[in-house]
Formats: sequence, C-alpha cells, structure tokens
Amino acid sequence: MEINMFHVIPRAEQNQSPNRTILFEGGQYGTPVSLFLMDAEPGQGPALHIHPYPETWLIHSGEAQFTVGEKTLIGKAGDIIVVDPGTPHRFVNSGNTRLEMTCIHASDHVIQEWL
Repeated sequence: MEINMFHVIPRAEQNQSPNRTILFEGGQYGTPVSLFLMDAEPGQGPALHIHPYPETWLIHSGEAQFTVGEKTLIGKAGDIIVVDPGTPHRFVNSGNTRLEMTCIHASDHVIQEWL
C-alpha cells in the first residue's frame, strides 16, 4: 500500500501582508523550509536583521541592493544570493519596477532578530 502525502495551499489561504508579500512557514506542513514570496515596490525592503540559519534569495524580476555584513551588492533577475547564519543583512528594491523575489529560510519557521 502506497501513501502519498502532500499539501496544496490555495492562493486565497496563503499568509499575505498588505504589501502583497506572502509568508510560508513549513513546520505546520512537516517541511524544514520556510519562505517569503516578496513583491516589493521601489524603495521597499526590510531593516537590518539576522537569522540563526542560512537564507537564500532568488530574484525573479527587478533588482535589489543587498547589504550583507560590511558589503553592498546589486542583485538582478536570475541571480541567487546566499547569506551565512548570523550575518547581518538587509535589502531594498533599488530598481524602478517591482521586485519579485523568493527568500528561502532553512528552518521550519522564520526566526528573525531585528538589529
């Protein structure tokens, strides 16, 4: 007997913020991964923060300026950026169009310390 378990979370049931960003925390679905589906206007982005696990960003469209530790870099559509655990970081939509990006957290829930 084969048992296949899966979950489909319809768009209408996803945890969406007023600025259209969606948060998915995997713990309630038995997966050790959480993510944000970012949808940010020019100039938007989170303040400086850290996580006790790595974070990976995949930029789908637009461009972002990342501050990672003491370094600043620009990421563009198609780029993948990885930050080590405990590294202070932030990003801001530095383009003139929407920033669509997946922020992957290697944890079953998001742990974020604002600096």
